[in-house]
Amino acid sequence: MIYADYNGTAPINQAVKEYLINRLENEGPYANPNAIHFLGSKCLRALETARQVCADVLGARPDQVFFNSGASEGISTMFHSAVLRAKEQGRQTILISQIEHAATITAASYYEKQGMKLVWIPTHSSGVVDLEFIKKTLGTKAKDIAGIATMAANNETGVIQPYQEIAKWAEENQVLFLCDTTQLIGKGEFNFATSRIDFAVCSGHKLGSLPGSGLLLAKHPTLLQPIVFGGGQELGKRGGTQNYIGAETLAVALKNFQDNKQRLVTLSTARRKFEKKIKDALPEIIIFGEEASRLTNTTFLAYPGVLGQAIQIELESKNIFITTSSACSDNEPVTSKVLHAMNISDAVGRGAIRISLGLWSDPEDYDKMADAIILAYLKLLKIQSY
Repeated sequence: MIYADYNGTAPINQAVKEYLINRLENEGPYANPNAIHFLGSKCLRALETARQVCADVLGARPDQVFFNSGASEGISTMFHSAVLRAKEQGRQTILISQIEHAATITAASYYEKQGMKLVWIPTHSSGVVDLEFIKKTLGTKAKDIAGIATMAANNETGVIQPYQEIAKWAEENQVLFLCDTTQLIGKGEFNFATSRIDFAVCSGHKLGSLPGSGLLLAKHPTLLQPIVFGGGQELGKRGGTQNYIGAETLAVALKNFQDNKQRLVTLSTARRKFEKKIKDALPEIIIFGEEASRLTNTTFLAYPGVLGQAIQIELESKNIFITTSSACSDNEPVTSKVLHAMNISDAVGRGAIRISLGLWSDPEDYDKMADAIILAYLKLLKIQSY
């Protein structure tokens, strides 16, 4: 089997598996980390150790790390925080890119119904957001902007956005930058301190830790406003008994990435050869964001006139698992909103398939997939020609 949907979710990391087995069978304890007895205190120490590890890997301070259930919750929390601050300051505008994940667009749309105004940032055909539009809008409307929402790396195309430049402009104009870093963390270099981002998010299941684990990074923790209320956990910023074992596995997965990120070079080389092999065999293949800076693990491609779901079915019959876009819209034979934002036609967009591997994937899987993909397209093109 070849699993190539790491941008959707990653299998449990081997280091996490080993940690969990030891944790469940030998280490313990299992207690509420907020309890004042010995076992509770021991759980709390493990939780705070996990927080320190996550902070070290991500270039943050421990007091900037807030554990939660994942990126969707983190995105909701950062929007809630930005909008409450905006109301205090009389700001009404949210600047948001057209290629955001559904979690970001849904959050922004909710607050639009509550009276906020959304201004959509255009996207170039390369898959990169329009920096000049952002700069111009900041120059004329900065005092009315509650926040800028652009992702660090796109979940479909893998295109890495100029998030550091946007963060710099946002900071200079005293505008909050709400950055969905879900796909970048664990797949590329990221340092929260030097990024100058105000809010960033992470989902553990993208890294191979337990699903339901995640964190939010806040440059200024005092600006963070909770959406989950409870007994004061996470410094009062996220109520409810912490998923402490999930947080521990998130720290293990992040540390594992940090210690082995040199594997990204091998993965990148294999991906380039993979893309070249397919294009040499099928010159009409389109690789979205091909000329832009991309995550080393991601290829989003299409052959005009061939449905992506047909290719997906062909590959699955060979035990190769890919997807047609993001997991949120994989069951719909339509052009994704990301490709629409890039001005991709339906004839091309409906044919999109996404291949995304992980840090520990076998680079030889790329060669096997290339052969299978080429055969699948040739088969379907032959059928269509009758």
